[in-house]
Amino acid sequence: MNKLKQALVAAMVLLAVGGAASAQEVKTVPSVDLKRYAGKWYEIAKIPNSFQKKCLSSTSADYAPREDGMIDVTNRCRTADGVDEAKGVARVVAGSNNSKLEVRFAPAWLSWIPMVWGDYWIMDLDPQYTLATVGSPSREYLWILSRTPTISDEQYENALNNATKQGFDTSRVVKSKP
Repeated sequence: MNKLKQALVAAMVLLAVGGAASAQEVKTVPSVDLKRYAGKWYEIAKIPNSFQKKCLSSTSADYAPREDGMIDVTNRCRTADGVDEAKGVARVVAGSNNSKLEVRFAPAWLSWIPMVWGDYWIMDLDPQYTLATVGSPSREYLWILSRTPTISDEQYENALNNATKQGFDTSRVVKSKP
């Protein structure tokens, strides 16, 4: 019985420690200048997800600020059948200094449903706006983005290390093909 109690206490401690690590909120950069962030970004790596499973290479995203404060989003990638393109819109989360966005690819008439908006949190961004790491607070989604189709090994490792420090399972990250 004593060993059973010890095992239970050990299990509870492990659960508490694991829960505390995952309960820590993902941190974003202090602020983002959306005009500088606008333009084309190439996907360098990601945690695989269901909505990009057809993408084989050349994955990119274009962001264009609109006069109404929203951002037009166009994602593209090469598939076995040619090029796939998804158009959406992003909105800034109030009080985030533009570092937290919500993105919707569903039709506009569904925008009132919270589930159609996906979190897009800018966790890391270099001062030149050439390299970014974007994730979600659930840690289910992660992208490493660059203004160029490739980055150095050092830049890649730094981005992975920063994501690991934020509690992302970077063993799941796969490099994207240019």
